[in-house]
Amino acid sequence: NAECYVGAALESVLAQSYAPIEVIVVDDGSTDGSAEEVLKFADRGVTLIEQAAGNAAASRNHALSRSNGEFVLFLDADDLIAPAHVEALVARMQGSSRIVAMGQWDRFVQAPDQARFPTRSGYRDSEGPDWLCQDWTGGEPMTQCGAFLIPRQLLDECGGWDERLTLIDDFEFFARLLSRCDGLRYAAEARLYYRSGIGGSLSGQTSRKAAESACLSLLTGTNHLLAARNDAQTRRAAANMLKTFDYTFYPAFADLRRTFDARIRVLGGSDLEPVGPPGFHALRRWIGWRLARRIQHLRDRMRRGAPTP
Repeated sequence: NAECYVGAALESVLAQSYAPIEVIVVDDGSTDGSAEEVLKFADRGVTLIEQAAGNAAASRNHALSRSNGEFVLFLDADDLIAPAHVEALVARMQGSSRIVAMGQWDRFVQAPDQARFPTRSGYRDSEGPDWLCQDWTGGEPMTQCGAFLIPRQLLDECGGWDERLTLIDDFEFFARLLSRCDGLRYAAEARLYYRSGIGGSLSGQTSRKAAESACLSLLTGTNHLLAARNDAQTRRAAANMLKTFDYTFYPAFADLRRTFDARIRVLGGSDLEPVGPPGFHALRRWIGWRLARRIQHLRDRMRRGAPTP
């Protein structure tokens, strides 16, 4: 259901300075005019595949199975890429079939020129496990799929997207690929514009199904990294990522959170601080983060006019 955005996303792809580019769009059971919007680009070489509603992972795998390119970039329907994005990423690949190239990304809400592209510590050439370890330590990784160009040979070796996952499927996917690749190369000229503030986005799910997906993705993804490198720094990075589940879903899903607590203890513990607005942090210093989180949730429900439990 990206009728309002998919046209702009396609225009950004078709404006790329690199050629040739094969463009495949999977419409995953949309009920708006998304398919009709994509069909407007048929005479410009865009292929539309329509399927019954499934999930994002299945859609990406379907597109991958129908593609022929040596390198693959997965772009969400509401994001944009700068004209030199693909060209800059390809240049950093150096013809390798096992190196992943990565560009910059930043958020915008109304217009792409709102993106400022701040410098981030992960913007550097690195070995895959080293990059993951640094990215996870702070507990807020953002692997925007459209920022990465991936060799098809690496995808054939590691596999596509895990179709069991409906929430944070990108975490498991990139943990698997970057743990096994021959290195990550940064392209400063490549830029992804990440559209934020859209109601009903996948990342905002809080259902039991979404929580179980996040649980599976986090446990599986951290295991990918630990299989590639298992030292004190990596175990702490993995533990911090697992701790994000508790901070995100508390007080719900106590059984899943117990699973994470046990795994975190095995890894040696987490030193990750909880995230939240200034009022939350002021409260947690006095009453602890759990009670402060309950008060935060109660306040949010009252502001939305929802009934309190």
